Amino acid sequence: MKAGMVDISAKNDVIRIAVAEGMIRLRKETIEAIREGRVPKGDVLTVASVAGIMAVKKTPEIIPMCHPIPITSVSIDFELLEDGVKVRCTVKSVGKTGVEMEALTGVSVALLTVWDMVKSLEKDESGNYPQTAIEYIRVLEKVKENLS
Repeated sequence: MKAGMVDISAKNDVIRIAVAEGMIRLRKETIEAIREGRVPKGDVLTVASVAGIMAVKKTPEIIPMCHPIPITSVSIDFELLEDGVKVRCTVKSVGKTGVEMEALTGVSVALLTVWDMVKSLEKDESGNYPQTAIEYIRVLEKVKENLS
């Protein structure tokens, strides 16, 4: 069997929206450091937001069969929880194919960036991360709307 991109030439352009979400489990002390702006690498949520947006735009470069599509909007939203950070990425495009892979990529990279920003606070005495975990990355919603 060979691999190849799906031919979407005959599909009509429509408005496409996808929302993806994921979570990173962190120590309570790390959450407080994020909330209070005490993370040595800087503003965790701002950096993670920019990283997620950049990742959305680069998705076809890292997922081989993804079509390069025009991205018309990206938003990255965070919720600080007692035991972690929830990240939600909403991507919008006008085109022939969906944007769920872009939304999943945006969430994934935002979560990885949070981990990178706080890893010094999460390490145990042996340099490992016993409580840190990225979980529940999934597509929450996919919408198609006809152009009017």
